[in-house]
Amino acid sequence: MIGRALILIGVIIVIIGLFFTFAPKIPFLGRLPGDIFLKRDKFVIYFPITTSIIISVVLSLILYLINRR
Repeated sequence: MIGRALILIGVIIVIIGLFFTFAPKIPFLGRLPGDIFLKRDKFVIYFPITTSIIISVVLSLILYLINRR
């Protein structure tokens, strides 16, 4: 039981690491319609609403497929 959990945690960490490594090379990620980007004189606000929703749906689907028995 603990062995499987450690393997799953390791796989998740590898996937997150790959995501952070290759995410800047995906041209549309973070620049989708619906993402909020405000640039003023002294500050910048960036809130990727659409990107967050898409990532959430993909992760939910992956976790659903993993936990389906």
